[in-house]
Amino acid sequence: TYGQIARLIGREKNARLVGKVLSRAEYYGKYPCHRVVNHAGRLAPGWNKQADLLFEEGVFLKDENHVDLKKYQWED
Repeated sequence: TYGQIARLIGREKNARLVGKVLSRAEYYGKYPCHRVVNHAGRLAPGWNKQADLLFEEGVFLKDENHVDLKKYQWED
């Protein structure tokens, strides 16, 4: 999640900043940003391809906008 990444980089209160940076990651290289969701498992709003990219990696959504974090969340 964005919050997990924020904690990993020592900026635990900056989950939104992580989201902002990842939204512009295409300008800096190829990163698997499609794997990052919010704390509730919700996909990024307005990024329709995110669900397709996750599906290609074998991640199934529990509804049309949410990843099942109990099943797929990486624990840090």
